[in-house]
Amino acid sequence: MDLNPSYKDMESTKKSMLLCCKLYVSESRNHTALDSIERAARLDGETVIVNKFQDRAYNRIRYTLVSYIVHDSTGNIIYSPLQRALQSMVEAAYEAINLELQCGAHPRLGVVDDIVFHPLAQASLDEAASFAKMAAADIANKFQVPVFLYDAAHPMGKPLDIIRRELGYYRPNFMGNQWSGWDMPEVLPEKPDVGPTMVSRARGIVMIGARPWVSAYNIPIVSTDISATRRIARMVSARGGGLPTVQTMGLFHGEDSTEIACLLLDPNRIGAEQVQYQVEMLAAQEGLDVEEGYFTDFSPDMIIEKYLKLISGDERH
Repeated sequence: MDLNPSYKDMESTKKSMLLCCKLYVSESRNHTALDSIERAARLDGETVIVNKFQDRAYNRIRYTLVSYIVHDSTGNIIYSPLQRALQSMVEAAYEAINLELQCGAHPRLGVVDDIVFHPLAQASLDEAASFAKMAAADIANKFQVPVFLYDAAHPMGKPLDIIRRELGYYRPNFMGNQWSGWDMPEVLPEKPDVGPTMVSRARGIVMIGARPWVSAYNIPIVSTDISATRRIARMVSARGGGLPTVQTMGLFHGEDSTEIACLLLDPNRIGAEQVQYQVEMLAAQEGLDVEEGYFTDFSPDMIIEKYLKLISGDERH
């Protein structure tokens, strides 16, 4: 018997018009909170957590979610299961985590610190940006948090690192290497794109953007000399005159090491091997040993493969 064409179209959409959402939450030590967030994600069986990266030293977790998008006859996005799953996870995070009580070795400005959308398969960056703006409006209105849009979701394409720099994101406020509580004014120095200008100290603010695929690659430095690690990080970065399309931060990572956290904005142009080589060369000049770096997520192809297996029932999330 022939399948209904609309059913065929939907099945094709579920495998081709895909968005990846990376949700960064400022918590990794409170397992009750994380369990609550993950239960919220499972309320919608059509959104899949394909991966998570949990770092105790940074007190930060990233969830990698995937689902499909549906358009109307004019090509506008009208629905994605990501919308409900994301709202549920954000709500669970705000209920379980208080930013004023949170501390870690990674910068952050909110309980839900960053949400970024990447197009996968046949989806476009414009579609990812459109959905990011929908998600921003939903989150700002429902939870009354200021939202800053970035990259393709921003009207002028403003980069994330510039917005963060304007808001003091990169400046530790505790022990010279930790971020603790909320110490910014409750009235923001910069106007958010969506939501109130007043900040809840318990929730903070949210960054929401859309961009082509970005690879996160971290390189451990066998030293507690944070000044040297930060020098190396700056020299490797595009901003410091190093490798183009590479952004870096030098951070403490545990009691006996530091780490250079790298964002490869165009991994096909400048890949992890080039970054690793540059860090090793500069570290040698400082007399420091470097360990092999590691990616914090799968590649886009692997993410699609895992998503398809999960929705077909071959794996469980």
